[in-house]
Amino acid sequence: MSDKITIEVLRRKKESGEKITALTSYDASAASRVEKAGIDLILVGDSVGMTLLGYETTLPVTIEDVLHHTKAVSRGISRCLLVADMPFLSFGVEQAETIRNAGRLVKEGGAGAVKLEGGEQIIDEVKALIRAGIPVMGHVGLSPQHVLLTGRYSVQGKKKSEADQVLKDSESLQRAGAFAIVLECVPSELAKEITERLTIPVIGIGAGPYCDGQIMVTNDLLGLTDGRHPKFVKIYVNLGEQIDKALECFNKEVKEGSYPDKDHSYWID
Repeated sequence: MSDKITIEVLRRKKESGEKITALTSYDASAASRVEKAGIDLILVGDSVGMTLLGYETTLPVTIEDVLHHTKAVSRGISRCLLVADMPFLSFGVEQAETIRNAGRLVKEGGAGAVKLEGGEQIIDEVKALIRAGIPVMGHVGLSPQHVLLTGRYSVQGKKKSEADQVLKDSESLQRAGAFAIVLECVPSELAKEITERLTIPVIGIGAGPYCDGQIMVTNDLLGLTDGRHPKFVKIYVNLGEQIDKALECFNKEVKEGSYPDKDHSYWID
């Protein structure tokens, strides 16, 4: 296992052209497996609302939800850089409240940084967090926390005016001191331009192959997400089907009386 991943390590990866890998995790067991695979960065995303908590969007997720899962993930890892999402309305209302919420994710949760959605409109808060000693990862392009305004999840930056704004947001976040940005659902050529312009790492999700790294929702790549998937999602293994079959088999064997048998030796080495 390599040395602990820090912000400086990510910066060096950007400079050398080495790709950065990032995945979501929400509990100690899953996070441990993600780290064992060699992933660089773990995000405790507000995606927990849709993947684990049964919400239709990320909007109901609270700072207490993210804090709970950040604590769990931090107990399962020692090497990955741990980043915690700032959920909807945990920032952007009062600067003091933003710092207080982010501080809890770091002090109580064990996060090494926080992630905020938004561009130019949140720059003052980004600067305030950094002055308080809290590293910030930005998030531009598609903003799931703004779904009530947009009405849907769609690719951003197709129009020139939109592309210009995504670029401005990215550059503003870098100037404000963000150590990296997540770039979500933008055309690959726009992602390429932003990645080449910025000196900080650009981590893509649905933004094509030219970013400095890629992030995915772990449940998506493992085939654990029901319903429709974004077009950019690659399902590496369909664990959902395997789990369904296992549970059905258990139900059947118990009801027919074949489990447990007299031997009781079922442990898999």
